[in-house]
Amino acid sequence: MRKLALSDEILLTIEKPARYIGNEVNMVVKDKNEVDIRFCMCFPDVYEIGMSHLGIQILYDMFNQRDDVYCERVYSPWVDLDKIMREQNIPLFALESQDPVKEFDFLGITLQYEMCYTNILQILDLSQIPIYSSERTEEDPFVIGGGPCAYNPEPIADFFDMFYIGEGETVYDELMDLYKEHKKRGGTRKEFLEIAAGVEGIYVPQFYQVEYKKDGTIAAFRRINEHAKEKIKKQVETDLSHTYYPEKPLVPLIKVTQDRVVLEIQRGCIRGCRFCQAGMIYRPIRARDLEFLKDRAYKMLKATGHEEISLSSLSSSDYINLPELVYFLIDEFRSKGVNISLPSLRIDAFALDVMSKVQDVKKSSLTFAPEAGSQRLRDVINKGLTEEVILKGAMDAFQSGWNRVKLYFMLGLPTETLEDIEGIATLSNEIAKEYYTIPKQERNGRVQIVSSTSFFVPKPFTPFQWARMATAEEFLEKQRFLNGKMKEQLNYKSIKYNWHEAEVTVLEGIFARGDRKIGKVIYDAYKKGCIYDAWSEFFHYDVWLQTFEENQIDYMFYTSREREYDEILPWDFIDIGVTKKFLWKEYEQAKNQTVTPNCRQACQGCGAASFKCGVCIEKRNS
Repeated sequence: MRKLALSDEILLTIEKPARYIGNEVNMVVKDKNEVDIRFCMCFPDVYEIGMSHLGIQILYDMFNQRDDVYCERVYSPWVDLDKIMREQNIPLFALESQDPVKEFDFLGITLQYEMCYTNILQILDLSQIPIYSSERTEEDPFVIGGGPCAYNPEPIADFFDMFYIGEGETVYDELMDLYKEHKKRGGTRKEFLEIAAGVEGIYVPQFYQVEYKKDGTIAAFRRINEHAKEKIKKQVETDLSHTYYPEKPLVPLIKVTQDRVVLEIQRGCIRGCRFCQAGMIYRPIRARDLEFLKDRAYKMLKATGHEEISLSSLSSSDYINLPELVYFLIDEFRSKGVNISLPSLRIDAFALDVMSKVQDVKKSSLTFAPEAGSQRLRDVINKGLTEEVILKGAMDAFQSGWNRVKLYFMLGLPTETLEDIEGIATLSNEIAKEYYTIPKQERNGRVQIVSSTSFFVPKPFTPFQWARMATAEEFLEKQRFLNGKMKEQLNYKSIKYNWHEAEVTVLEGIFARGDRKIGKVIYDAYKKGCIYDAWSEFFHYDVWLQTFEENQIDYMFYTSREREYDEILPWDFIDIGVTKKFLWKEYEQAKNQTVTPNCRQACQGCGAASFKCGVCIEKRNS
């Protein structure tokens, strides 16, 4: 029987001790002495968020299907346990075996969002693994990062031995096979990093050197090891219906953010919204086979006992077999008390029919994401949604019994004017106005419109990667202006306005667009106590500003500056398939307010066809 890493005394004094004991339903148990490789998978945030992440569920299942690998998990300890572990010198441990993370061969860290960067250092520090890769010895695990933020790994490059660029189902097996051979030979740490650098999609930061111009921009990005590649090519799983997907996902013992079965119906997006990083880095769109999804729905619900199943996709409405899948799920599982969740749906007749079957209309709300308040700005960002479509969708919903609508917008988009911002208020009002055209006796009480704004960050590998980002002061000015305009609306009492924190957005922008010089700032801020920066109660903007100043770094260089086409961007060494030339063309199209058709309407030659899969070959085969 395994011994817990934490004593009963500690477990009884901390919040939610079930975060640290493992033993969840469907947890994999192996004899650690019977495997060749021990891999610890980490999500650098609290357990409830990490356990809701589909990517880790997929990789956990994939690794553990191998007899020679034992994959375990670790999450960021909450602040109460963090304090105790430092005071008592308790090394961070994996949930399955309760063994110290530093005893593993690999520590794989998922980089899901930029605001978890100080938590990465917390994980390394508590694991007693040197924070800087240059200080690690033969006794330390290899630290590997992957996920969306790995598409600009430079701000955290000094903390990682390697990054995996792309989707995990492709070359991890090759990497593990090579490590197994290397371990048997008794090779050195550097020798394995050189071997890994030869694997497609693997980036080893210490084998590259960055040179800067006097103005702070990059002069050159050079290989300093012959094993390193000129370009790191993103890895893509070309056949999603014959690959890894868990039949028995882990079921937590406590309530987590997403307590449900998640069925990923497709990967990628055809829409080409110019602000959306996921829409570019996950191209081309690839669908899972209908029969595969039906089979997994059965098996996952049976293996977990969950009472909800959610369809996961960047744009569910673009899944070709959506009606057949949804009506199958309703017929098979609604009578068994299983709720069906359908995020990312366009509001049309099909969606309303489905939602009326799977939701309590009186309790639920409908969600629209117009992103911008005016048609002009929606054309700039290539959001294929007109005001007519939004109003018709809302009216159809109201007539079907709904009376609550959520609207999502962004402030600070390129070319934005005060008229565009005011458009958010007027569109919110117009939707409320539609409701009140219904005869009073046919209405379902008063309408509730909840309009939320986030602040725009120009992310790498989007057409807006060259764009200037607004300052915190400008963001707040825009928010105050919009708040005032909301109050001027005729239906103001039916509208609620929520907004995001500007300071967090600025830091996110710095991390998203930064280079290697940012790493020292992250380290110093962590040493001053910054962790859980995504949590408002722990976010210390003043500490971050002070740390940038102490490092003599003007953070606005990374955010509030328009870039030129020929500037070397920190992430230019990564090849995502979508070309820089295409992204620049889309940036020019944005300035001209020109809409680009989606991938199914007409191929724009973005470069993703080089992967020879998904939508890029659909027409050829039809």
